[in-house]
Amino acid sequence: MVFAPTRRSLIAATLAVPLIARSGVLRAAEPDLSALSDITRDAVPIGPAERAARLQHAQALMKTNGMAAIVVESGSSLVYFTGVRWSRSERLTAAVIPVEGEPCIVTPFFEEPSIRESLGVRADVRVWQEDENPLAVIAGFLKERKLAGRAVGIEETVRFFAFDGLKRVLPDTPIVSANPVVRGCRMIKTAPEIALIQRATDVTIAAYHWTYPRVEAGMTGGEVGALMNAATRKLGGDPEFALALIGPAAALPHGSREVHRVVDGEILLMDCGCTVQGYQSDVSRTWVHGAASTAQRTVWDQVAKGQQVAFAAATIGAPAGSVDDAVRGYYASLGYGPGYKLPGLSHRTGHGIGMDGHEPVNLVHGEATPLAAGMCFSDEPGLYLPGKFGVRLEDCFHMTPRGPRWFSTPPMSIDHPIE
Repeated sequence: MVFAPTRRSLIAATLAVPLIARSGVLRAAEPDLSALSDITRDAVPIGPAERAARLQHAQALMKTNGMAAIVVESGSSLVYFTGVRWSRSERLTAAVIPVEGEPCIVTPFFEEPSIRESLGVRADVRVWQEDENPLAVIAGFLKERKLAGRAVGIEETVRFFAFDGLKRVLPDTPIVSANPVVRGCRMIKTAPEIALIQRATDVTIAAYHWTYPRVEAGMTGGEVGALMNAATRKLGGDPEFALALIGPAAALPHGSREVHRVVDGEILLMDCGCTVQGYQSDVSRTWVHGAASTAQRTVWDQVAKGQQVAFAAATIGAPAGSVDDAVRGYYASLGYGPGYKLPGLSHRTGHGIGMDGHEPVNLVHGEATPLAAGMCFSDEPGLYLPGKFGVRLEDCFHMTPRGPRWFSTPPMSIDHPIE
């Protein structure tokens, strides 16, 4: 995944099309979804025992890394450790996970009942009033637990005002990165997590199967994406993005502001994903509407081989960056690049995936983290030819003790791109 158009941008693109030319919009807005049904009903959410094990693992890593506690703000890491789903705002809601004992959730006074509704672990909930400093509440908890003055880890997405505020109320407490703890937990997925990523992937693949035969000449990328999102919802997924790039726009990994329409003989590159019980999928497919040219077939086949090169290089213990190096070496042998130069592969080979669409670590040159069982990645070594077209095939895999295993099976032919 690289980019997802917003709902507002899709609406704006739709309104810019004259009504007489909007048959695709009408089909996308009210498609016949009767052949689809929810395939996520038996998906098992993350339960209390799993979250308790996560806290124990985090505390063990804190001891190993000399931390007294870590601070996690609203977002996926807060959900991961506590079950609390909360949007970020100027009012801080955060969790303090001590090296021993129950965590503490700090939140505005008037939000406490809502916080308790989603709390998935035993925790001390402490509130702050509108005229109080939430960082002082965190400091008070740390002092009570006799943890102040010892290293406190800050999760990497915590905003600066919280980091800076904590330093001000605890000037003698070392503030360090919580990456060894948070990444150490979240990078290694358990069987329940892998099962949810698999289910999200199943939804996306099923949505592709439904969407592919319904793409018609004249449709815009936004209209094609709307079909994909409609199918995803009916299948039980929560759509995250449905990017459809047509013709020269497919050479731009982040998409184009220009409105392009499906045309016979042009590339259509789709990058789509959803969530199921908070875990994400990410799958890209590229095909030609009508007959593919020799050049399009050649590049498509090269990317398909690039995916397999990456997959073969993903061995237990290998540095994550070596996967990217293997693909880049293969593409260089074909005359692309070198490195990240165009025409060629202008972005990393893949990214971590789980509760977030992009998670540490990445399959990118220079990344030394060794691959380990439970890590999950995208495999998307696209080739981009500016002014012409681009091809990206993306499937995710997870590492097992015996090597990588696909969440979805890569297509083997531009003539049969949705398999």
